[in-house]
Formats: sequence, structure tokens, C-alpha cells
Amino acid sequence: MCRWMAYSGDPISASELLFRPIHSLIDQSLHSQLGATTTNGDGFGIGWYGAGLRPAVFKSIEPAWNDENLREVASQIETRLLFAHIRASSGTPVQRSNCHPFRHGNWLFMHNGSLTGFHEYKRDLQLAVDPSLFADIEGSTDSETLFFLALTLGLTDDPVPALAGAVGLVEKAAARHGVPNPVQMSVATTDGKTTWAFRYSSEGMSRSLFYSTDIRTLITLHPEVDVLHGLSDETRLIVSEPLRDLPGAWNEVAESSCVVVRPGEDQFLPFTPTT
Repeated sequence: MCRWMAYSGDPISASELLFRPIHSLIDQSLHSQLGATTTNGDGFGIGWYGAGLRPAVFKSIEPAWNDENLREVASQIETRLLFAHIRASSGTPVQRSNCHPFRHGNWLFMHNGSLTGFHEYKRDLQLAVDPSLFADIEGSTDSETLFFLALTLGLTDDPVPALAGAVGLVEKAAARHGVPNPVQMSVATTDGKTTWAFRYSSEGMSRSLFYSTDIRTLITLHPEVDVLHGLSDETRLIVSEPLRDLPGAWNEVAESSCVVVRPGEDQFLPFTPTT
């Protein structure tokens, strides 16, 4: 499958997030500990919010651990909100358009997992995408199709019911084609201000997903960790697997749930597909 990370907080260098942690996302591209695959080398992508009206994206089909351009670019990016994704293909081609995060307008979307049997019901799902959006699908992945289904169902107005409806469509289409337990996902999406992260699978055995403990608590627990003292109270990380082994730093996102991260208090919501 894949690994991903979402950061929000005060502006920070992308290289600090991608390369500095002991078990950074770059390290996970070679040595994932909790993923379905140890190596995630089928491309990568980062998306970030800067001075422009919409987020920028940088993607490559190179393995993240071996891409000097990523290191160069990351050293010059300072951002308040970063999405980063390393890909392990579940069958679709290794090409730039299939790398996450996907972008539409000012929204980003990334996914770890798969829609089992996607080839069998791909046509059903893509016919459900709004015609005004369909031409913007660039790649061939199940993940991008899921994104555009959610956009069709109102992602930009209210992401939780939109993704619940999209997942419901997937499960119904898969059932028509005799495919059991089609959805395995941890998904993140953002409009640049709020981040929504979802953990769900049709069989109730979802891939790992964690969110960071609030910074004040972490500083109390680990005053010896210098990097924590430079982070604001609003700093949050959501990750497929922890970036370092720091007791008390990480909390598992509950099965079939959604975490909403924005300035102020985070929200934790149940997530159930709708039909």
C-alpha cells in the first residue's frame, strides 16, 4: 500500500518534516514498519499551501529515498500545511498522474489502501462522477476516482457526508459485481484551513493511522526534545505510522472514524458509509 503524512501548524520547512525525524516518511519509503509493504517506491508527491490561491504539488515516479530533486525542493519550501505521500502501487501504472496527493481547486486528497476489485466496477463508479468534473481525472487509480466521487457528492461543502456517500457507492457497486469487502482506506483531505482524516475498511480491519498529542502535553512529557519547543500549540501531525518512537506522542485513530483538525479544538467523529 502507501504511507502518508499531513502537517498543520506554524510555517515550517518541508525538509524538517520529510527528512529530519528518525522514522521520517523518507525512511518509511524503504523501511515501513506498519504498512502492508515494507518498501514504498512507486513514486511520491507533496502538496503544500504557500503564496498562491491554490496549493502547489510536486510529484515524481522516482522512489522518494533516491530523488535529489525532492531534497532540493523541500529545503526551499516553508509551509503551514503539508501533505506528503509515498506510493506502493496496488496494480495501476507507475506514472506521475497516479501519484498522490490529488488536487482540485484549492483541495488536496490522498489515500492509503485500495478498492479491491476496482477493475470490475470502475465503469460504474466513473459514470457516477459529475460530468463537469470527469474531464479533470488525470490518472487511472482507484484513489483518484474516490476523490472525484466525493467531489461529486459535495466534498467542498461538507467532506464527512460526501466521503461517506462515495464509500457507500463503492460498496454498492462492488456488491453488484460480487466483490466482498472492497474498501480499505486511510484518507486525508484539506481545503488549506481544515484537515479531515478518515480511517475505514469494509471488513473493519483498517490500515494504521495516528494523530499527534497536543504540543503542551508533549513538552511536559519530553522537555528534553528541543524540536518541540519551537512548535506552536496548533501544531498537528496525522500519519500512517509514527515518525519517531516517543512515548505519549501518538494516538491511534479509532476504527471507522474521522479526525477533524483546525485551529482550536480537534473533532473526532464516527464514520459510516451511506447509501
